[in-house]
Amino acid sequence: MSVMRKIIWAFFVLIIIAFGLFMHWSLPSRDVVRILGTDVARQQVVVENPQGEEVTRARDIRYINTVSPSGKPMVYRNMDTGWGWPPYFKFDSADLAAEAQNRASTTEEDPRWMIVTHYGWRIPIVSAFPNAVSIAPAEGPDQTLIPWLKIFVLVLLVALAVFLWWWLHNIFKRRDAAKAA
Repeated sequence: MSVMRKIIWAFFVLIIIAFGLFMHWSLPSRDVVRILGTDVARQQVVVENPQGEEVTRARDIRYINTVSPSGKPMVYRNMDTGWGWPPYFKFDSADLAAEAQNRASTTEEDPRWMIVTHYGWRIPIVSAFPNAVSIAPAEGPDQTLIPWLKIFVLVLLVALAVFLWWWLHNIFKRRDAAKAA
């Protein structure tokens, strides 16, 4: 295999890895957790107004504090996604905070296990938190959660990739046959 072919394959592999990471970040994940409580933090953001001046705006960011069945703490951000990416169209972060407060476990001896649906990753070094989308009761701390939506989307993407490869392969095959004739 020539060096150029190796570079092209490496480029395609990097593109596929980057796309896979993007899809993993965007598609929902679910965790079984025990909710401890919620917090609200005020964040200052510098934005540019229509006149071109920089202004400081404040916004509240809600957090849901949880712990996994193994005892590992996990914090979820609870912000509206609005009309942006990913398209969860979440406009009820205040309601979700109230639901989390209502479903919080009062004691460790009598835990109330919940399923938190979220997207994103927890990256402590940059203070990134996954964004909670919904909360539902869990059957228990050992409930198995199958990511049906991720499976469906990935199967659909693989089918699309196979179809595109087949389509392009046939186009190039016809073109080569026409040139040979």
